[in-house]
Amino acid sequence: MFPSLAHRPWHIFCRLSLQHRAPLSQRSPRIPQLCYGLKSGGIHNVWFSLPDCRVASLGLGKVQYYSTSGSSKDGSPKSASGATPQGLTKAETIQVKVRAVLKKREYGTKYTQNNFITAVRAMNEFCLKPSDLEQLRKIRRRSPHDDTEAFTVFLRSDVEAKALEVWGSHEALARERNLRKEVEREFQESIFRNQQLLKEYKDFWGNTKPRSGQRTTFLQGPGKVVMVAICINGLNFIFKLLAWVYTGSASMFSEAIHSLADTCNQALLALGISQSVRNPDAGHPYGFSNMRYIASLISGVGIFMMGAGLSWYHGIMGLLHPQPIESLLWAYCILAGSLVSEGATLLVAINEIKRSAQLHGLSFYEYVMQSRDPSTNVVLLEDAAAVLGVIMASGCMGLTSLTGNPLYDSMGSICVGTLLGAVSAFLIYTNTEALLGRSIQAERVQKLTEFLENDPAVRAIHDVKATDLGLSKVRFKAEVDFDGRVVTRSYLEKQDIDQILNEIQQVKTPEELENFMLKHGENIIDTLGAEVDRLEKELKQRNPEVRHVDLEIL
Repeated sequence: MFPSLAHRPWHIFCRLSLQHRAPLSQRSPRIPQLCYGLKSGGIHNVWFSLPDCRVASLGLGKVQYYSTSGSSKDGSPKSASGATPQGLTKAETIQVKVRAVLKKREYGTKYTQNNFITAVRAMNEFCLKPSDLEQLRKIRRRSPHDDTEAFTVFLRSDVEAKALEVWGSHEALARERNLRKEVEREFQESIFRNQQLLKEYKDFWGNTKPRSGQRTTFLQGPGKVVMVAICINGLNFIFKLLAWVYTGSASMFSEAIHSLADTCNQALLALGISQSVRNPDAGHPYGFSNMRYIASLISGVGIFMMGAGLSWYHGIMGLLHPQPIESLLWAYCILAGSLVSEGATLLVAINEIKRSAQLHGLSFYEYVMQSRDPSTNVVLLEDAAAVLGVIMASGCMGLTSLTGNPLYDSMGSICVGTLLGAVSAFLIYTNTEALLGRSIQAERVQKLTEFLENDPAVRAIHDVKATDLGLSKVRFKAEVDFDGRVVTRSYLEKQDIDQILNEIQQVKTPEELENFMLKHGENIIDTLGAEVDRLEKELKQRNPEVRHVDLEIL
């Protein structure tokens, strides 16, 4: 509409509002005032009071547009058309609100070239050498990793320009990338072949790599309990199997199957323990601790299928087709020995669970029900079931010896199968709950939340999630509402206030204001990131069980 405004870096919009005034005799003259304010969103507001004209002189409201960039010699503002407003008196005023709006910036590929890029990405994506990067501008940035305080990055625009300088054109750079991808693919195939050859070599000559760490796993804690249980249950299976062959007792067959199931399941637990201590890799960044729960879950299914299923089958067949039973003397002796050995394994598991429960501040019952250590829980329940199963089998065999009725012996087999079914159901339920991502105790969640809320930089905590990853590892996630004033004050404490004040005084144009805000805004965002890193580090130090912390800025 106004050609004189079209070429300005910012546009002027005026809004006139008429206000009812008191009579002239009741109002003192007002001196023209000018004030300048800044609001968010790149909008500048200018308010000034001008001597107003009569309402009648406005007629139907032909509105004049004024600019703050020019004025007449006597100080009165000029209109957009160059004419000075007439009929304005000091008696009545019109409030004029001027809004300076920055032009909306279009962010394209040119602007994103100012993004930072690490040295590794620069060499991989742009096919550069370390010597090529030495000539570029280096910028120190806050590191996202706990073990390093800062690291060096480069401007993406500088890296792209250097790549074009080295390779000459985009087409040459693309050819080099494709060539390197082909070389990398051949290298990966070569690694796979070498791994296969190394595996064949180890299988033929034996693996000479030391395994002291893995051996230590089975010399203490749950690993020790599992290894003791494997040895004892293996011996029990052999002796019970011989007793069943000699006597033909259905209860003895159930006990032999029970011991075999325990031995196989505990071997599976040992495999799960050995896999759970593996270090995290790129494919499994949170580690392999859930392997214990997976092994325990499979063990529970195995107990149900092999132990309970075969015991029920043999007991039902004994009821349908009863067979005479030979002398049960040897069966009683083997059951007595089994009771002693299973009881010893049960005591080892109980002592280990008591020690672990005390370390975690839980009772024995809570530790078992929450399945904090699935491997020891399986041994505990299997041995408890074994002791009860031996007592049941002995009682039913005793009734058969006294009465001569083999149906009691078959009933004992069914009772042992039912006991194994109950144990397997409990193991399946608890380990499934753990694998689904079970939350930690509400008291512990409250403790972690209160620690964050007591920090001066935090105003509120929302959407808190604390998940048990197994092996006493916790993953904590929360949305944090930071106090911008505290974060800004933390930034200002590290700056020269006089220098910032001098920069503010030198701001005259919207472009200078934009550059000032961009400079310090980026630094304040870096300060906010440093606050997040500080909170995560302190949270881990105060709570060693918290291994992974994800704080999201709200």
